[in-house]
Amino acid sequence: MTAKLIDGKAFAEGLRARVAGHVERLKTEHGITPGLAVVIVGHDPASQVYVTNKAKQTVEVGMASFKYELPEDTSEADVLALVHELNARPDVHGILVQNPLPPQIDPLKVIEAISPAKDVDCFTPDSVGRAVIGLPGPRSCTPLGCLMLLRDTLGSLSGLNAVIIGRSNLVGKPMAQLLLHENCTVTIAHSRTKDLPSVVRQADIVIAAVGRPNMVKADWLKPGATVIDVGINRVPAPDKGEGKTRLVGDVDFAAAKDVAGAITPVPGGVGPMTIACLLANTVTTASLINRLLPPRDLTA
Repeated sequence: MTAKLIDGKAFAEGLRARVAGHVERLKTEHGITPGLAVVIVGHDPASQVYVTNKAKQTVEVGMASFKYELPEDTSEADVLALVHELNARPDVHGILVQNPLPPQIDPLKVIEAISPAKDVDCFTPDSVGRAVIGLPGPRSCTPLGCLMLLRDTLGSLSGLNAVIIGRSNLVGKPMAQLLLHENCTVTIAHSRTKDLPSVVRQADIVIAAVGRPNMVKADWLKPGATVIDVGINRVPAPDKGEGKTRLVGDVDFAAAKDVAGAITPVPGGVGPMTIACLLANTVTTASLINRLLPPRDLTA
């Protein structure tokens, strides 16, 4: 048996097309152009590439893009002042401050300064609480993308056993809440979990989000399990030439694909979903700010 490949790149393309349709509807029916503001402080190369891609895709779906590139030595007070300014602007419906931030800036203070109504990353305490109790609003981008891929692959998730490896605020915890709302039985495993392989073997759904290359082995998996690999790890690839690298996930893909029923590749699986879900969240917040129901096909 060879697992079905879950093509996140193709799904993300379709999701962006749906987003573009909803953006056009908001413009023509309500005179609303969803606007996304992205703030980056400093010159982290990976962040620069990511922010550029976000801005490009925002414009491609018909939204307004506002990009703020601040010097490395920008003060915390100046970043907070910009966030408060964006909170007050009616043409901005989503605010994202790119991490990592320089050491003089407390990321928690920045998160708390963002208006919950414009929190498209779903990081503020208010947004997290709304997600836990199931109120309308954006959901964390990467977990939302994982959920969309799972629904597309499996249909109903009700009653399935899900194991999430990793307990981060970015993926593990919000992923657990989304799966609980889908009526899964959810286990969050982590570095202190005893006999991790046996815990994972009980799972119909495995979400790997630990940041350790090829950690999850094929013999950890129940035959036919659906595997969502959130890991993006760069490892040496001497076969490609001296100093070359390649991207791998947290799952030993080469072996796992012969055991799993369906699996995301790395790259091309979860990664493309994150920005697509950020765009979807901006449509959600633009709708809610204007007292409109958010589109059901863009939400959890």
